[in-house]
Amino acid sequence: MGFILMNISDLRKHTALALESHTGKLSALSAFIGLDGFVDEIIHAVDVRTSVDSFSAIPTLAALGHRIAEAAGKSANLELVTVRTKLGGNGPIMANALATLGLQVTYVGGLGYPNLHPVFEDFSRKATVHSIAPPGHTDAIEFMDGKLMLGKHTPLAEIHWANLQARLGRDFFQQHLAQSSLVGFVNWTMIPFMSEIWESLLTELCPKLEGQRRFIFFDLADPQKRPPADIRHAMDLITRFQKHFKVILGLNENEAEEVGAVLGFHRPTADAAGLAVLTQQLFDTLEIDSLVVHPVSYAVAVTKEHLDTIAGPIIRKPVITTGAGDHFNSAFCLGKLLDLSNAACILTGVTASGYYVRTGNSPTLENLAEMMRTWPDA
Repeated sequence: MGFILMNISDLRKHTALALESHTGKLSALSAFIGLDGFVDEIIHAVDVRTSVDSFSAIPTLAALGHRIAEAAGKSANLELVTVRTKLGGNGPIMANALATLGLQVTYVGGLGYPNLHPVFEDFSRKATVHSIAPPGHTDAIEFMDGKLMLGKHTPLAEIHWANLQARLGRDFFQQHLAQSSLVGFVNWTMIPFMSEIWESLLTELCPKLEGQRRFIFFDLADPQKRPPADIRHAMDLITRFQKHFKVILGLNENEAEEVGAVLGFHRPTADAAGLAVLTQQLFDTLEIDSLVVHPVSYAVAVTKEHLDTIAGPIIRKPVITTGAGDHFNSAFCLGKLLDLSNAACILTGVTASGYYVRTGNSPTLENLAEMMRTWPDA
């Protein structure tokens, strides 16, 4: 059974050295990621405004919930202040993070059509991007204890297999599936035709793949609104990819519990040990290469050989939280590509997430190594 390893200096030291030893090799690694795209507005909800330029924010989701509950049967006026507008979506954030780490990245998704949305221009200078649809839009209201994501998803209905073939071609997908070090398809919940896309890839393109199996990463993005039958079907499709790839499935804490409930498993306790039990049960059922679950303060990952739980750095004054999970995913997958141990892969993931939350920027490989050595409690 895994357990939380708090501030393990030897693991951090050895992982930092391992990452630095691969610096010159990263440009030989490639990633093919898709398929969503969002414009994210990072927002604070005003609690008390003291002047035109100064206000205090509602500190917690619980406090917002109390204010909304008090307005029932009456009315309420809530002021929202946009503090940052940035590229969004699980795919663009993960791909941008991978490109910052030094990989050669190709991205396909909803980044603006026929013209690229301006928020993705910097990303397009780091990676090769192909946009086939307009982006969605997310109002991410951030609090000290979490965030409330209000999304407009209608443009994502343009992301389907016929459109992908018409605008990019089957050969494009066949080539990238066959040659990329890492393939990633994320945000299943918000892309209504993602399961159909996966089915098409499995039946039309994957049987033609030859040579060694490469890594493929999947992320669901909060499947709570999807019917249980849809979730079960998605899990079946993900499992079928194991025949052609080494499958990594990434879930956050809520997603793990939601998938577990659909598959007939329930977390026995609310602590990390209980999550480790649930993660092992899901892994045994899905029979994939790796399953990783990342709550806010730690992460647990299981393979056929190992189950490890690693705590992340404590960030007491987060700059941003939206996208932290995608940064975890990018760095965890990097660890897999570099053949690091299961524990080191988790450590790389929580360090990348912590660096992003602390600074608001995606880390380089050097940033990760330095943070492992300093390991902030701030």
